[in-house]
Amino acid sequence: MGRATEPVAPPSRLLLALEVRGIFELQAFFAAYPLLRRATRGDGHPVLVLPGLAASDVSTRPLRMFLKDLGYAAHGWKQGQNRGPRPGVEDGIDARIAELSARYRRNVSLVGWSLGGVYAREAARRTPSLVRQVITLGSPFANGPRASNAWQVYETLSGGQPIDLARRSAMKLPPPVPSTAIYSRSDGVVAWQGCRERESETTENIEVEGSHCGLGHNPVVLYAVADRLALPEGEWQPFDRSGLRGLLYPDPQRSSAE
Repeated sequence: MGRATEPVAPPSRLLLALEVRGIFELQAFFAAYPLLRRATRGDGHPVLVLPGLAASDVSTRPLRMFLKDLGYAAHGWKQGQNRGPRPGVEDGIDARIAELSARYRRNVSLVGWSLGGVYAREAARRTPSLVRQVITLGSPFANGPRASNAWQVYETLSGGQPIDLARRSAMKLPPPVPSTAIYSRSDGVVAWQGCRERESETTENIEVEGSHCGLGHNPVVLYAVADRLALPEGEWQPFDRSGLRGLLYPDPQRSSAE
């Protein structure tokens, strides 16, 4: 697949305005919930869900509710509002992973929405022995800092915390555990080109239709998350887009112009 290169422009103002779709995607979540509950049951392992910029565990409640109904031990990050990579944030995530792993005596899957997914990938790099897999939802880990319509919010909330060039380069590499990147080309907040994982034997890109703000409760996204979490540990395989699934999950390999 083609790699994201700088500079990448942020999404258009039209796509940003269309982020209102997130409200309708939440309504679709509740309408589709009886069908979503028929997804593959989980094996009970712990799942840590990390929120996006300026959001908190409240934003991930529908996703965690869904995962708990499937049998997973889904938990929030318990750090309040995500205000960017301030001092202590990464230590708090590492401690949360260690606590959940010890409590359930299992490795922890990490699901991160937007900036939360960037945190998840970096946490898996620091503690690979405790992480089962990583799933990112519209996470701009391969983008430049301004390939986003939220970069000013980020700088305000984070206090302008810089990320050095060496680390930004390393962030583009897949983490040392199975990783799935879920993204939308109609994302109105971050440029989708930098939300895609580099291909390897244990990485996956899953494209969906929808907004950035709705990724955490979009029924199509949640079904894909459940599918990936249900994989037996150590038995990674690609997402199956055959049959009717092909109508819901576009081919991520098609050209950018399509």
